[in-house]
Amino acid sequence: MDDRKLGGYIPRDRAWQPDALTPPYKTSVKRSPQAALLSFPSSLSEETSPVFGHATIGALDNDLIHNFAAPSQSAIGPRIIVHGQVLDETGRPVPNALIEVWQANAGGRYRHAKEGYLAPLDPNFGGCGRMITDENGVYEFRTVQPGPYPWPNGMNDWRPAHIHFSIFGHGFAQRLITQMYFEGDPLIQRCPIVGVLKSQEAVDALTAPLDMNRTVPMDSLAYKFDIVLRGRRQTYFENRVEGL
Repeated sequence: MDDRKLGGYIPRDRAWQPDALTPPYKTSVKRSPQAALLSFPSSLSEETSPVFGHATIGALDNDLIHNFAAPSQSAIGPRIIVHGQVLDETGRPVPNALIEVWQANAGGRYRHAKEGYLAPLDPNFGGCGRMITDENGVYEFRTVQPGPYPWPNGMNDWRPAHIHFSIFGHGFAQRLITQMYFEGDPLIQRCPIVGVLKSQEAVDALTAPLDMNRTVPMDSLAYKFDIVLRGRRQTYFENRVEGL
């Protein structure tokens, strides 16, 4: 029997995770809990579901350069490959994990109705994709380098270039939502959201290094971003004090 089906995960290290309330990141003031957190036991379905099949993934779902583009067209911007491995806290690969990504275009603009930044909208770039990790927990997708953009947190705050990730492991308790930054971006250290992290080591864990070994000459640069989910003994919801 696969021991991943036995349930239970290693608890998160709360000293590693950022605090919910960090006033320099203004949105956290309203989003952080105003009362003590309540703990509820997780159910078997939350520890073992959902299960995603490869049949739900289209041929171009992991190619953001072409998956929204008109025939014979492609997204505008510097082409990149992002690849890595999804691991649990014990270092074991996590196969068949669903990864969803979304990002701004090369000009720093998202495709949604409430976008407030007036950078150009690329008609051939949808800004989202998905993929499933292979038997070794490996994933890869193609996209364009997202641009930085201003946001109304302070008088002159800018988000560094980043890509959002949502990862489902073998159950809802293993879901992780995070962001990936790019090595060498000077805006990383100036971002109030990055500022909630408690150490340079934590910042480095969210920063993808350039990987010249995986570039495609005359086409795409490459960045490597490994993702660590909670471990196999964690049994708590994200809103449990013991598991945050």
